[in-house]
Amino acid sequence: MKDKMIMTPGPTTIHEEVRKAMSKPIINPDLDIEFYEFYKNTSSKIAQLLNTNNEVLILSGEGILGLEAACASLIEPGDRVLCIDNGIFGKGFGDFVKMYGGECVYFSSDYRKPIEIKELKVFLEKDNDYKLATFVHCETPSGLLNPAKEISLLLKEYNILTVVDAVSSVGGELIEVDDWKIDIALGGSQKCLSAPPGLTFMSISSDAWKSILNREKPIIGYYCNLAIWKDWYEKKWFPYTQPISDIYALDCAVTRLINDEKRYERHSVIANAVRKALNVSGMQLYPLDGWSNTVTAIAVPEGINEKEVREYLLEKYNIMIAGAFGALDGKVIRIGHMGENCTEEKVFITLKYFDKTLRKFGVKLKKEIHKEFVDNLD
Repeated sequence: MKDKMIMTPGPTTIHEEVRKAMSKPIINPDLDIEFYEFYKNTSSKIAQLLNTNNEVLILSGEGILGLEAACASLIEPGDRVLCIDNGIFGKGFGDFVKMYGGECVYFSSDYRKPIEIKELKVFLEKDNDYKLATFVHCETPSGLLNPAKEISLLLKEYNILTVVDAVSSVGGELIEVDDWKIDIALGGSQKCLSAPPGLTFMSISSDAWKSILNREKPIIGYYCNLAIWKDWYEKKWFPYTQPISDIYALDCAVTRLINDEKRYERHSVIANAVRKALNVSGMQLYPLDGWSNTVTAIAVPEGINEKEVREYLLEKYNIMIAGAFGALDGKVIRIGHMGENCTEEKVFITLKYFDKTLRKFGVKLKKEIHKEFVDNLD
């Protein structure tokens, strides 16, 4: 039986070189000085992807750990926090804000469109007394890409710290942390980097560090406390034992991505071809604008049960794609074309059997999706 094609928006397929990196002999990361250098070097490579000179940390835990750690470390009871909400994860930031005693204020807008900068500007002109603001670069559940540069620079005009969930964009979409003045940018190992799930990483600006280290009240908890990482390299001391095999894999995956000088072009070309193929075939994209180049979200045709479609695709053709959850449960089918999954061959095969499956369930397609995909590659 052939291996499953995991064409979901994370976790993604990992390259054989990355799998081999995980099998390197284990060491004691707390005592081996060479591992401190290895960790620092891996962090520097991630900083290249983020286009930042800020410190980068790699934490042992899936991407959500980064979101919570940023909120836990920055927010003190009573702090006003702006949650920019046009998707499930954007709104979800508010749960962490409330958990750590912050006063959460939402700027909410259409879940099918990117944040409108003019509307956010009007909002901030009336109310801008916030310690920090949170928003999502790529809303994975809806396949939507927000204008992170414009949002962050606007917030900085009011000296508001910015926390950006870039978990599904780093490596597949351009992000320039320093030029865009992002204080904390958050990523995860299992998306465009195509490393095993289980690690989060983040860049932390000097302004963010000042806020973290000069609080009136101590940070609640330990694992989400970023302050315990301060000066880790100088002291040659990790707050807890590092998952060295996962970091070996991450380092290999990041190196592969950095060496791919056409990574953004590759993601853009394939994503555009997918969207055009779906459109001319009669399928509707869920976002009305601001489409992500790492994941495509398709509105489920009327009368179709998306779970049955996905189950059939998996059982019959061994291809796994995703639905959504929360407010989008049952409304969206998602195909991930990020990292190692962003190849013409893998996407062609996925669309070919997705086409067959849709027809099996009675969807009247105007064109053959996979053939249109090929015709629109440019």
